[in-house]
Amino acid sequence: MSENFNLEIISPDEMVLKSEADEVSIPSFEGQMTILKDHIALITYLRPGFIQVSTDGKKEVFFVEEGIVEFSKNNLLILSSTVINIKNLTGAIKESIIKESTTKLNSNEINDKERYILAYKIESLKEIAQ
Repeated sequence: MSENFNLEIISPDEMVLKSEADEVSIPSFEGQMTILKDHIALITYLRPGFIQVSTDGKKEVFFVEEGIVEFSKNNLLILSSTVINIKNLTGAIKESIIKESTTKLNSNEINDKERYILAYKIESLKEIAQ
C-alpha cells in the first residue's frame, strides 16, 4: 500500500508543483509541521520559511513568504503568492529580498506582526548556502 498523498503547490502565476509526496514539511505560524499520509484534516497559515517535499527518497525545497495550507482526505493544497524553488533562487534575488526586508524591518512604521514575519524571512534566506 502506498504511503503517498497528493500535493499541489500553486501561486497566482503557475502550478508550481503537482505530484505525490510521502512527506511535506511546512513553516506554519504554529511551528514547523510535517504532513504524512492520513494526517488529520488541517487548515493553517504559512510564515516565511521552507517547504520541504520528499518523494521516494528525493527532496525538493521551496522558499515561501506566506500562504495558506489545507490538508484533507490525503490531498495537500498549498496556496502562496511567493513560492520559489531554491534551485532557482539566485544570489542576486536572495540579496535583493534580504535588503528590502531589512530596510522595512528597520522602519518604525511597521507593527509587531510585520516585524515577526520580516525577521523570519531574513533568517530563512540567510540559511541558504551562497
